[in-house]
Amino acid sequence: MDITEIWEDLVWDRGGRIIYLILDGLGGIPHPDRGLTELQAAHTPNFDALAQASSCGLLEIVGPGITPGSGPGHLTLFGYDPLKYRIGRGVLSALGIDFDLQPGDVAARANFATLGPDGQVSDRRAGRIATNLNQRLTQKIRDRVSLDFEGTFFFETVSEHRAVLVLRGADLSGQVQDTDPQSPGIAPHPPKATATKGEKTARLVQSFLRQVTEVLADEHPANGVLLRGFERFDPLPSLYERFALKGVGIADYPMYRGVSRLLGMDVVPHPGGLEARFDTLTSIYGDEYSFYFIHVKKTDSLGEDADFDSKVAKLEQIDQLLPKITALNPEVLVVTADHSTPAVMGRHSWHPVPMMLKAQYARVDQVDRFDDYACAHGLLGRRPGTHLMGLALANAGRMQKYGA
Repeated sequence: MDITEIWEDLVWDRGGRIIYLILDGLGGIPHPDRGLTELQAAHTPNFDALAQASSCGLLEIVGPGITPGSGPGHLTLFGYDPLKYRIGRGVLSALGIDFDLQPGDVAARANFATLGPDGQVSDRRAGRIATNLNQRLTQKIRDRVSLDFEGTFFFETVSEHRAVLVLRGADLSGQVQDTDPQSPGIAPHPPKATATKGEKTARLVQSFLRQVTEVLADEHPANGVLLRGFERFDPLPSLYERFALKGVGIADYPMYRGVSRLLGMDVVPHPGGLEARFDTLTSIYGDEYSFYFIHVKKTDSLGEDADFDSKVAKLEQIDQLLPKITALNPEVLVVTADHSTPAVMGRHSWHPVPMMLKAQYARVDQVDRFDDYACAHGLLGRRPGTHLMGLALANAGRMQKYGA
């Protein structure tokens, strides 16, 4: 039986507050010249002090050898088995920009990209174009592309090079393969159906991309669009319905605001920079919410950019802000990640992520540093990522006894 379903039977709407600080892409592997991961190389006295007062361990987000996307990674941390609750990145992106997504819509994450004369991808992010250029290009696409079906499509700006495609109509399916090859030097993949149900959607996507290539032919550097994370939107049960948690999300990137909305959390107005997010948490902390989710994206982005030194510097900046959270003295404080993004790889990886959980009744272990290797010696050991929510609920006094 799914252990998370047992939690649903045991939870009650009482107990303490839980804060999740999620450092996206936190985990790393040693730099070949330094022999240290980003966390090991960073000077993080506040994280280390918190580790010394916590239970520590490693989380295997989806399963051995499986590299998680950010969507499955976050669902795991919130107690939703990602093999059961599947949700595409496009759905999260659409929800994150407050798009009025309807049940049955199919959404896909879009990247503006640079394609070479040979049709191969030279830059998957088109140099991270400015958002205002993105807005001009999305409007150009909306004005000039038409799809022949009894329905409609939406193409909306997210931020920088990111956009979202939504198809609305009958008999649509998310069973379409990504066109994004995930690496430069490769031509975009065709949008093939992965099952019979996806054939209609695949044909529509093929028509859309063919027209987009013509529309963007005179643009540079954003002369192409890559799509990934196709999914049909079917609402999920909320955190309150499952675990009696009234949650709030504090994030700047639309996708993670989308995760929050998907699970029924309130989302605060865009809080601006990193320090503003920590200050926002301080300003709203109180009895209104029992679950607080604060998200940091740059630890992932810098890993994807293969910028080891900048990821180290970002970790040190976050460490300086950590006292703003610890001063709140929540009943449960968790620091962890949705996946690893080692800068030496420049992409998401399958490596387990470090985690620490501080609570009044948590068993404090002998871990004296918060890093990828030290946490492996913690009392929580190496465990499935879905276990985290159960541990948080229990330590917050939010679950009853099981059985007589």
